[in-house]
Amino acid sequence: MALREIKPGNRGFLYVNAHPAGCAAVVDELWQRTPAPTPDPAGAADADGPVALVIGSSAGYGLAATVTALRTYGMRGLGIAFEAPETERRTASAGWYRTARTAELAGRDGDFAFLNADAFSTAAKQQALDTLAARYGRVDFLVYSVAAPRRTDPVTGEIHHSVIKPLGSAYRAKTLQFDGDAAHVGALELEPATEAERDATVRVMGGADWKLWIDALADRGLVRRGFHTVALSYVGSELTAPIYRAGTIGAAKQHLEDTAHRLQRDLAPLGGQAHTVVAGAAVTQASTAIPSIALYTTLLRAVLGDDFQSTAQQAAALWRQLTGAAPLQLDEEQRIRLDGWEMDEKVQAAVHERWTAAATGTLAELADTDWFRAEVGRLYGWHVDGTDYDSPVQTTVAWPAGG
Repeated sequence: MALREIKPGNRGFLYVNAHPAGCAAVVDELWQRTPAPTPDPAGAADADGPVALVIGSSAGYGLAATVTALRTYGMRGLGIAFEAPETERRTASAGWYRTARTAELAGRDGDFAFLNADAFSTAAKQQALDTLAARYGRVDFLVYSVAAPRRTDPVTGEIHHSVIKPLGSAYRAKTLQFDGDAAHVGALELEPATEAERDATVRVMGGADWKLWIDALADRGLVRRGFHTVALSYVGSELTAPIYRAGTIGAAKQHLEDTAHRLQRDLAPLGGQAHTVVAGAAVTQASTAIPSIALYTTLLRAVLGDDFQSTAQQAAALWRQLTGAAPLQLDEEQRIRLDGWEMDEKVQAAVHERWTAAATGTLAELADTDWFRAEVGRLYGWHVDGTDYDSPVQTTVAWPAGG
């Protein structure tokens, strides 16, 4: 297609169009903020460096983990994402453009491929394993960072839909809302999920697919001795617990953590490890869909300021632990914790105080809503400094070759 003039076309936290140049600039910023290359990490499999498989590589923590693997450790391997191409009415998805730019940066010095496919499907697993076997051999690390609204069971063909609801009783809480540029505090009430909704959410967001990936790798002989796999998770504050950790998503995360324990036992004969990773709060396409998380995050940012840790900072901390450059920071549930900065008692006390006082009239002094609104726009390539939004832009961008 020719150059196109595009507008955000957003409704609330959801943007219809992504800006290619803005998305590329976001990846460039992430790349520059990621620690520079280091000598071969401890445990590198061979002279070519370790092999990583990142499932969910186009956004949020998965993108940060991919960029760090490439930038800091020169890893080879494969990233998997499920992104929409451009149509006559809309641009390609933001993750499409981010992946294209990540591949350009990776291609300068490394060997990393990207596959656009539904990670839940058997066909995606087959294609990914064929690529790994042909190009890279056994895998050293697998990072699982998938957030999806639905999943088709590869055995039964049944489609399961996840829901964001409380369990047991209704949820009533404050929310952050925007009318144009004006932010205000609203109210939300959600009825509790049914048992069927809870079970469906666990099937989508729990550990079932993660285990299928590990089993598939093992069956093909693609798990290297010392293999380490992690799945991204979150705990968060008591303020958001009713809709998150104690809700349907929390049930799915508990299943993810239970799966980690089972995988740990399965991988023990190979000297392998499996853990969930409790990351800190972040503005992601997944988190903005969760009621009250937006208000909580903007209050947290106001409390912490520049001490609010980015996904790049957290990914760097995670890879230091995975490569053996730093010891694993495990809690009593054997989860890797990256959220100490968020869960600090003084920080949480300050956020609680602001949450109680938060109202439309007090929001400006208690929360960093300008930062939050800009971060949401950046998810789609908007509000990125140095990007020309007034001129037509080339929206037709090819998916990386070889993927």
